[in-house]
Amino acid sequence: MTTRPPLVSVVIPTYNRWPMIAEAVQSVLTQTFKAFELIIVDDGSTDNTTRLMRSYDSRLKIFSQRRAGVAAARNAGVAMSRGKYIAFLDSDDLWSPAKLKIQADFMERNSGVHICQTEEIWIRRGVRVNPKSRHRKPTGDIFQRSLELCLVSPSAVMMTKELFYWAGGFDESFPVCEDYDLWLRIAVGHPVFLIDSPLVTKRGGHADQLSRSLWGMDRFRALAIAKLLRAGLGGEKRQWALDSLRQKTSILAAGAAKRGKLDEARKFEALQAEFLQGAGNDRTSHSGICAQQRISSAGKTAMA
Repeated sequence: MTTRPPLVSVVIPTYNRWPMIAEAVQSVLTQTFKAFELIIVDDGSTDNTTRLMRSYDSRLKIFSQRRAGVAAARNAGVAMSRGKYIAFLDSDDLWSPAKLKIQADFMERNSGVHICQTEEIWIRRGVRVNPKSRHRKPTGDIFQRSLELCLVSPSAVMMTKELFYWAGGFDESFPVCEDYDLWLRIAVGHPVFLIDSPLVTKRGGHADQLSRSLWGMDRFRALAIAKLLRAGLGGEKRQWALDSLRQKTSILAAGAAKRGKLDEARKFEALQAEFLQGAGNDRTSHSGICAQQRISSAGKTAMA
């Protein structure tokens, strides 16, 4: 690392992940690229993470906060950062030694690029698994494919701080799918480029994973799409979003009704009706800078 202003700020949010977080931190400290700072945000851990991390390495910048969720922890880390670029790392994932160098070189060579990600290796319960075809990462204009599910991994991303704030950061009201929501807002107007090398090891299957803690992830994806529609998403992208919202809310409403949760089913039906009644005539183009500003503001409550 360096005492000069870093080119890259690495942000690791964590909650009760000791000693796993130590492995993530070590994968950052052994990067071949050195012009970075490492910020750890302890989101109210009860396993002495902060104390243990402070004795781990003096180069770490460690901040503690009351339990507020991963979105708030990442936002806090970015707010304290000094780098031109932001790179997130989940506390259960690992980086290959050249990860930061390859991405920083790519970003510096391509001044018009504001965000990129790398490929990754998936480990589930200690065993390597191959992603299904639906999880294959696209490159460039990823908006349409990203409506179905999240195709950008926080641990694989490097982005300009400028873009992060333009988009409004992570929405802290989302307990899960906060990354889906942010990447979708970004993908409306910015290409997301893929570096086709597996530079991240994504470890999953453990009991404390956020994606395992709540049922029905599409509930939050539907809310993220609704945010975009309310913000003025227009043209072809609006129709894609409407089609995706229709599919998700239909499945969610049917599932809730089958379980006897009729109030919940009606909420999904109402969300669908809000946008889809008369949607056949809803072809208004909200293109241009004004629409982009409205879409970016859809996430800015997280930064207030």
